[in-house]
Amino acid sequence: MAKKKDYMPMSTAGLIRYFDEEEKGIKLKPWHVLAVGVLFIAVVKLLAFI
Repeated sequence: MAKKKDYMPMSTAGLIRYFDEEEKGIKLKPWHVLAVGVLFIAVVKLLAFI
């Protein structure tokens, strides 16, 4: 069954609706990004002592 699209008012004049493009790419939760950042900082600090 085809998806029903909600159309924006005509005043948008061809602007991209980014919430339609959300289906592609890797999906990460904010917690994962924060954990990778903290882990990266910890590894850099650890390597600074070696």
